[in-house]
Amino acid sequence: MYQLRPKPLAADVRASFLQKLEAWAQEFGGSWVPVKDDSQVLYFKGDAPQSALLALQQWPEVIAVVSENAPPFTVSEIANKRVVVQEAMFGAGAASIIAGPCSVEDYDSMLSIAQKLSNLGVRALRAGAFKPRTSPYAFQGLEEKGLEILSAVSKENGMAVVTEVLDPRDIEIVSQHAHMLQIGSRNMSNSALLKEVGQAGMPVLLKRGMASTIKEFLYAAEYVAVGGCEDILLCERGLRHFDPEVRNILDLSAVAILKQKTGLPVIVDPSHGTGRADIVPSMMCAAAAAGADGFLVEVHDKPQEAWSDANQAMSVDNFAQTLPRLDAVLSAFEKTFNPLLTK
Repeated sequence: MYQLRPKPLAADVRASFLQKLEAWAQEFGGSWVPVKDDSQVLYFKGDAPQSALLALQQWPEVIAVVSENAPPFTVSEIANKRVVVQEAMFGAGAASIIAGPCSVEDYDSMLSIAQKLSNLGVRALRAGAFKPRTSPYAFQGLEEKGLEILSAVSKENGMAVVTEVLDPRDIEIVSQHAHMLQIGSRNMSNSALLKEVGQAGMPVLLKRGMASTIKEFLYAAEYVAVGGCEDILLCERGLRHFDPEVRNILDLSAVAILKQKTGLPVIVDPSHGTGRADIVPSMMCAAAAAGADGFLVEVHDKPQEAWSDANQAMSVDNFAQTLPRLDAVLSAFEKTFNPLLTK
């Protein structure tokens, strides 16, 4: 089975193109199946020589002809483009930090945390308004009210907002308040959400699933890229395992592999990756040595009072003490600390 993605075409041009495609398919005893009449995706049922498929790829009306087993390629194509995220956050050998509490709790605490992080040079603020929780009885987030708080704090401090979207129906409202849409580990395999987010016209931070392979992670990124998104951050956040000492196993080998395979920015979330605030600083430094382009960390001014994931939230003081160590590691690998993120 092969997938063909045509360029947007006028109705009369598309009709002529489909006739040409059908004649091509009949030559090899196959047929094209559109998902719907105006679909930008068609599927070829049948066998055709590789030379014919390569020739089809060169038709002026065609964007791509891809085998269902083909490795992701769109993510590699966009890695070489001058796009917002890569230029603003990770250009010229720089690394950046996205920091903040696990969830939005109230305006005053959010503002206090944001001001302290801003004073330390952090320009990207993370916090969840919609929270995917294992227990249905755990705090689920302030939802739209939380987004409004994030938006107000962002304007007050000049910080960009990175927050999670859980449902395709919420993409529009989240996009109104955020500068970057986050897809969490639980939703990495939610293809319907990935497709919609890819078409939202927003930068996307995609987290690796807690039990996913590198290949599965890259296919998830491909869903976002195929939708048209050219600003994708890949985030390693740890894998589910058997040892109760840490919440997850932080797979830092994934950083090198992902950068090698895609060329996209790769950031690391040591907060979820370990679940232990006391070892997050060490894991940040280790991630920097592994080649990470940035860090997504949970920071709270009163960690033990956090409404969610209190055990993995660093205090602001601890975070501040970590920055010189992190900068030293980055310098050893000829990287600089660049806190800037723009929309």
